[in-house]
Formats: sequence, structure tokens, C-alpha cells
Amino acid sequence: MKKLSILAVCGAGLGSSFACEMSIEAALKDLGVDADLSHCDISSATSTRADIIMTGENFRSQFQHYTINATIIYLKRLVDKNEIKEKLTPVLQEKGYLA
Repeated sequence: MKKLSILAVCGAGLGSSFACEMSIEAALKDLGVDADLSHCDISSATSTRADIIMTGENFRSQFQHYTINATIIYLKRLVDKNEIKEKLTPVLQEKGYLA
């Protein structure tokens, strides 16, 4: 199985996406899943190949304008590890990365 790639996305691709990436990393560690993580802004995300994109609920309407071959998970709080685990777990199970 290829290594999972997860992309954290915010408006500018700076502070909040990096903080989200760190929270995703902590959640994945709790779940025992290894993945390649990165972060960027919305416009870069549309041309980046990732299995999963995690972004703020406030960006839902912007992502709906693009055709993206990744599972998009929308978060109310970008740095809430518990919310990340709650929303990420079923996606990881569906993709076969979590039993």
C-alpha cells in the first residue's frame, strides 16, 4: 500500500495550515498511522496530489469550484486534535489505512 499523503490547507498557506498540520500529525500518532504531511494555501491545493485534504469549514464554498481527486475533510477548528481524529478515522478506515 502506498504511503498516505495528507494536506492541511488554509487561506494563505502559512500559520493556520502549519498549526493544522501539527495537529494532524499528533492525531495520526495517536491512531498509529504513518503519512506524508504538508500544508499550503487553497490555490496551491488544487494542483497538489494528496489523498486527503483537511481544511476549515469556511473554505467549503471555495473548494466546490474545483475538481479535486482527494477526500476533503472540513474542520470547525483547525487545531482541534479530537475533531481531527473524529473526522479522519472513518476516512482512514475506508481507505484501508486503519483497521
